[in-house]
Amino acid sequence: MKAGFVYIMANQRNGTIYTGSTSNLVQRAYQHRNQLIDGFTKEHGCGLLVWFEAHDDLQEARQRELQIKKWNRLWKLRLIEEVNPQWKDLYESLF
Repeated sequence: MKAGFVYIMANQRNGTIYTGSTSNLVQRAYQHRNQLIDGFTKEHGCGLLVWFEAHDDLQEARQRELQIKKWNRLWKLRLIEEVNPQWKDLYESLF
């Protein structure tokens, strides 16, 4: 069983957000921050890690990602603001 993370990247407070999952949050956040991955986050400048959640199993993380992606925007904003009301970049907290 491989551990996993669900995360939300943003371009600014209350801006565009992206939800994803990964087994290596440090690496994935670095890739998004430095626009190394083509796609949504690069196109919209989503380089701020504003929320994440750890799971013991990567499949659980992927299921949670799919659940959150179905939520409306207001629910996602509440999820972020419950733990990060200032929308600070949490990337440095990973170290």
